Amino acid sequence: MISVDLSGRVTVITGGSMGIGLGLARAFRDAGADLHIVANDDSIGEVARGLGATGHNADIAVEADIQSFMASIPHIDILVNNAGFERLTPLADLSADNEATFRRIIDVNVTGTFMVTRAALSRMSSGGRIISTSSIWGRIGEPLFSAYVASKHAIIGMTKAWAKELGPRGITANAVCPGWVRTENSLRSLARLAERSGLQEEILLQNILNAQALPGLMEPDDITGAYIFLASNLASNVTGQSFCVDRGEVPW
Repeated sequence: MISVDLSGRVTVITGGSMGIGLGLARAFRDAGADLHIVANDDSIGEVARGLGATGHNADIAVEADIQSFMASIPHIDILVNNAGFERLTPLADLSADNEATFRRIIDVNVTGTFMVTRAALSRMSSGGRIISTSSIWGRIGEPLFSAYVASKHAIIGMTKAWAKELGPRGITANAVCPGWVRTENSLRSLARLAERSGLQEEILLQNILNAQALPGLMEPDDITGAYIFLASNLASNVTGQSFCVDRGEVPW
C-alpha cells in the first residue's frame, strides 16, 4: 500500500473553512502537513484551531489582505488555490447587481488566485507544488453561470501557463476539476437552477447524477486524494494538467 507523508511540508489552502476546502484541510492535516488555512470568514480561527492549523481571515481579492497573511509564512511548499465564489450571472440580466456579481466572481476566482500565487512564489523553492481548484465547468459550458464558467476555464489556462513558466524552477502547477460535491455552495446553485428551470430540486439532482458513470453525490472527502497525490513526490513529473474528479460525468 502506498501512503503519502507530507510531514513538515508547509501547506497553504485558500477557501479552507468549509466545503471542499475543509475536506482538503483535514486530508493535508492527516498527511502531516504544517497547515495554514485562509478564508474570508470570521469562523476561520475556530476552524483552524479544531484542525491544529493556523487560520488567516483574508479576502484574496484584496492585495493588502494577501500581503498581511503571507507576511507570517516565510516558506511555502504547497499552495492549494481553492477559494472561489459561485453565483448565477444570466446574460439577459441587465441589472447593476448582476454586473457587480460578475466582476466579484472574476476578482476572486481569477485575479485573487493569480495574486495569491504570485505572493507565494517568492516563498517557494524547487519541489514546490501549486494545485488549483477548477471545475468540470472549466471544461464545459453551463447556462446562467457564464462568470463562474469563465473563471474556471481561466484556472485551467493559468495552470498551463504557470507549468511552462515555473518548470525551470522545479515547481509544478496542476488543477483539479471537481464534479458535483455536496457543499453549501453547490446546493445553493442547485436550488437556483431548480427555481429557474421550474423543476424540483430532487428531480434536477437526479438528472445530474444520471449523467455520472458512478452513482451518488460526492462528499468533500471523496475528492481529496487527487490533491494529495499532486502534492506528493508521486507526482514529481506531473505538471500543466487538469484532472476531473467527477464520477465520470465529463468523460474526457
